[in-house]
Amino acid sequence: MTIRISRRTALGLGAGLVMLSGTGVALAETTLERAKKNGYIRVGFANEAPFGYATPDGKLTGEAPEVAKAVLAKLGIKQVDGVLTEFGSLIPGLKAGRFDIIAAGMFINPKRCAEINFSEPSYGIGAAMLVQKGNPKKVKDFSTFKDNADLKLAVMAGAVEGGEAKDAGVSQAQLVVLPDQSSLVAAVQSGRADAAALTALSIAEMAKKADGVESTKPFGEVNGKSVKGHGGFGFRKEDTDLLKAFNAEMKKFIGSPEHIALVEPFGFGKDYLPNKTTAELCAGK
Repeated sequence: MTIRISRRTALGLGAGLVMLSGTGVALAETTLERAKKNGYIRVGFANEAPFGYATPDGKLTGEAPEVAKAVLAKLGIKQVDGVLTEFGSLIPGLKAGRFDIIAAGMFINPKRCAEINFSEPSYGIGAAMLVQKGNPKKVKDFSTFKDNADLKLAVMAGAVEGGEAKDAGVSQAQLVVLPDQSSLVAAVQSGRADAAALTALSIAEMAKKADGVESTKPFGEVNGKSVKGHGGFGFRKEDTDLLKAFNAEMKKFIGSPEHIALVEPFGFGKDYLPNKTTAELCAGK
């Protein structure tokens, strides 16, 4: 189920229509034009701290929403409304018009690029494992599961870690696919899974907030293959003017003192700046 955390209703779903004066011909209003006119836009997020999440009082925050707010403000769009959605439903929700941008720190990869367009990356980061305190199964990375078929690995539905695990030789039978972070934590705490895989910052945040668990050392490579992910913002294929305008402002923003100060409270900073382009990532490089 999709849950809104703002008071906005579904005004403006789909493109509005603008009548040309004296002609009676209706032209479709683009998402960018509508957002500039109305002063707000809707973004989808998945409650995955520190990438994008809602605070207890309903405020939308995290690395991706805060970067989006800053960039969109430079385009004259002052208000950003959040639509909470399970991670695996973000791309379908975007394409269905439930929101206009994915602001969830989503990794850019060829499969996703075939469905939607991405901005240039806003960060680059490796992965880590959430394990029980003391790491009793001596989990290091995906290779630990490849070498022991009795171990179970929890991954989040729609996230890249499931595919990375398979690429590293982990069998489908070893994977426990779950919908969100809280489910991953519960699986490790209860012993249903021996570890959970997610981005290093997410795992660190989960370990900090939950009892009886800890993070392994982050890793960026498995079996000689990079598992460093680069996250960006998702756009519908037809919203080319919105993507172009967003990218133009974001390229100037990422890496600036303003940007670093904005994302450091979420654990990001100079060490997490991207080093690949969207074109490279969409090509699988």
